[in-house]
Amino acid sequence: MAGRGVLALSPRLAGFAGTGGLGVLALVLDVAGVSPSLIVLLSAVAIGGLAWIVGLATEQLGAATGPKISGVLNVAFGNAAEIVITIFALRQGLSTLVKASITGSILSNMLLVLGLSMLTGGLRHGMQRFSQTVAGLNAAMLTLAVIGLIVPAVFAQTLPVGDPNAVEHLSIGIGVVLMVTYLLSLVFFFQTPEAGGETSAKAEAPDWGIGRSIVVLAIAAVGLTVLSEVLVGALEPSLESWGITEAFAGLILVPLIGNASESLVAVQLALRNDMEFSMVVSLGASLQVALFVAPLLIFISELFSKPLDLVFTPLEIITVALSAVIVNIIANDGRSHWFEGAQLLAVYAIVALAFWFYP
Repeated sequence: MAGRGVLALSPRLAGFAGTGGLGVLALVLDVAGVSPSLIVLLSAVAIGGLAWIVGLATEQLGAATGPKISGVLNVAFGNAAEIVITIFALRQGLSTLVKASITGSILSNMLLVLGLSMLTGGLRHGMQRFSQTVAGLNAAMLTLAVIGLIVPAVFAQTLPVGDPNAVEHLSIGIGVVLMVTYLLSLVFFFQTPEAGGETSAKAEAPDWGIGRSIVVLAIAAVGLTVLSEVLVGALEPSLESWGITEAFAGLILVPLIGNASESLVAVQLALRNDMEFSMVVSLGASLQVALFVAPLLIFISELFSKPLDLVFTPLEIITVALSAVIVNIIANDGRSHWFEGAQLLAVYAIVALAFWFYP
């Protein structure tokens, strides 16, 4: 039995050791002033590994506290890496990258993560079912998120010459409304029995315990903070040498690094035939970015020389709006299959191509 336990834990131990080794190597190379591109690559892989560790810790913590809390924890800590990266990017004045990363994280969770979940879950189990109450709530919240993106952009375009701070003040006001609405959605989520992924209770029993899970999360948070600063510091010169724009890096690269946790957890849940809880994780992460993380970054940016606003480009707004429409169409019948996952991935590929060629 003991040998079996060691074998079961060895992949995790190898993952922890590999992540730590890459993180230390990235720090050493950063101090030595080696090629920024190599530093970006190493730190990005290490951050992805830390996101995976965060996913393991939150899964263990959630398994000890119940399925609904597990879903909220997965969503909350799943976005931790991206939040830390964007805060350091804000400090360096990379506002284009930060805005694109907000849009990219919404799209990544809504199209890539949910698409992979539906594709893999459907290939293994065929037709999968989930609560229409959950789908309806997500549809309404996604619509609210789109409105929160559209109104500031239209306001900025139609604003007559006058108060130069009007857009900034509007962004702060809308940010407060979005954040309050998100917090109210959590209250509704916990009060409504149908809105919670009950089948997730079948997940494996915890073997870490609450104390160990919290310690792992704390250590991972410190690692994410240090490596995110290293990543952002090397990112700008690397983008110039690669010929990649800030918009593409924010929309595609940063979410791919930061969303490793949601991707892993959501796909695993779909493979367990728990599509409802998988949607709680993937769409919940999109909603958290749109309704909580974006306003949070608006407030934090007030501490820096260049405050952030909620005015996004027309291409960003259109892609988020149309993606929300197709997600609502696919999810409103309470069932999913592998081809619907393939459709979501196709939309994500189209969006990525558009931003690759976007100047």
